[in-house]
Amino acid sequence: MRPLVNACFLLSCLSLPVLGDDYFNNLLSIIKPPHSHTAIIATNLVTGDIIFEQNPDTLLLPASTMKLLTAVAATSSLGNEFRFSTRVYSRFPIKDGVIAGDVYISFSGDPTLKTQDLRSLLSQLTEQGLYRIEGSLYLIGQANEQLQAPGWVWDDLGICYAAPVSSFVLNRNCVHGKLSPKLASNQSQLSVPGYIPISITNTSVFDKSGIEKFCQLDLQRLPGNHFSLSGCYSGSQAIKLAIAITDPGLFMQESMSQILKSSKILLKGHISIKHQLPTQARLIAAHDSAPLPDLLGIMLIKSDNLIADSLLKQLGTKNYQGPGNFSNGSRALKDVLSGEGIVLTHAQIVDGSGLSRYNLLSARQLSQVLHLIYTDSRFAQLIDSLPVAGVSGTLKYKASFNKPPLLKHVMAKTGSMQGVDNLAGFIRSETQGDTLFVILENGQSPLEKKQQRAPFSALFLHSLMDNTLAQESQAGSALTPSSPAN
Repeated sequence: MRPLVNACFLLSCLSLPVLGDDYFNNLLSIIKPPHSHTAIIATNLVTGDIIFEQNPDTLLLPASTMKLLTAVAATSSLGNEFRFSTRVYSRFPIKDGVIAGDVYISFSGDPTLKTQDLRSLLSQLTEQGLYRIEGSLYLIGQANEQLQAPGWVWDDLGICYAAPVSSFVLNRNCVHGKLSPKLASNQSQLSVPGYIPISITNTSVFDKSGIEKFCQLDLQRLPGNHFSLSGCYSGSQAIKLAIAITDPGLFMQESMSQILKSSKILLKGHISIKHQLPTQARLIAAHDSAPLPDLLGIMLIKSDNLIADSLLKQLGTKNYQGPGNFSNGSRALKDVLSGEGIVLTHAQIVDGSGLSRYNLLSARQLSQVLHLIYTDSRFAQLIDSLPVAGVSGTLKYKASFNKPPLLKHVMAKTGSMQGVDNLAGFIRSETQGDTLFVILENGQSPLEKKQQRAPFSALFLHSLMDNTLAQESQAGSALTPSSPAN
């Protein structure tokens, strides 16, 4: 890998005498990763001119830059007033503290639903005087759900960033634990809160001396939210684990049983799952999520996959008037964006998060989405939801973005997975006009990534800022004393 100092020296040398495509082509011959596929487009948003483009129509893996499309489609189709709703119904009124029949809780796939929210739902019932349900409690969710999109990597599925996307979501369908080494041996101890309804068999060990040539942990996902953790971890310090559940319905059912037992309501019947509300059931309690702009803010800043794909399914539900899934959600997303003028003819959209290895987008298509965000007031708030270099979200600690000249001047959506390092967003500074950019890098060598001093995107953006300033400087020097700048 070429040393960063050499690349930066080249930037300083090229920025003054060489402008336009020659400047960037010369630069890319030095900084472009030799083993990666790259695509770039940069546009001056003041003049509308394309500053530079290379391979703008090449289809590449977008990773989490896909969330830009999801944010625009959700805003356009669902609207800013949209909220996920969890509702409680009964065909019988509360009379003398009793419901003389069954109670139903309808779940909509709220990706932010927490245990405390369900406790609050039950508190709404106790505030109405309820202390006993004579019938059963039915949890209403979608039948035959598609929990993961095609193209999600198998070994991601046990990790919380790939948690199952279901109408039943509680605590992000994620369980947190800690794996610690025992003092006098290489054995490990797994700590998971005892009230969480999962079971994990642990046979993993710690390689404290680092003598094992092949040492890695292996999590096996078994039916019924059972897991088996084996293999080894190189080191002697405890590590945090975030495990995605496998059966959301069962997890919700068993969690609800615990929550109900700790409430003031006695259930005479059982808790089970159904897929349809009975007729003539009336609403008796409800919990709503935060509105869509708040959800999108979390999704973009934290690159939240669960929110993105839950919204994708809602797009499918609204646009096709039926149960939402990845198939109709992806079709709906594409239809909505096409209606907004985004040309997605050759794009492949499989999910809303970008986790799928089947997604394909071009730099030009992403730039069209960013231009729509920038120019259409309906989407203006999305710019403020983007991570800011060195300040927030996934750009807060990203190498070279947390120091000048990029610090605080770049607001963009990252897109990272193994072999992929993308960035799409805007440059804003006091010394130049707003600039839109998309930088896609696929096929990134893990060895080069480990050795690099700065990401390719950072080097290019640094050059982009330098080049713009050089152009302005050159334009300023051409002014005559008789025609001063205003």
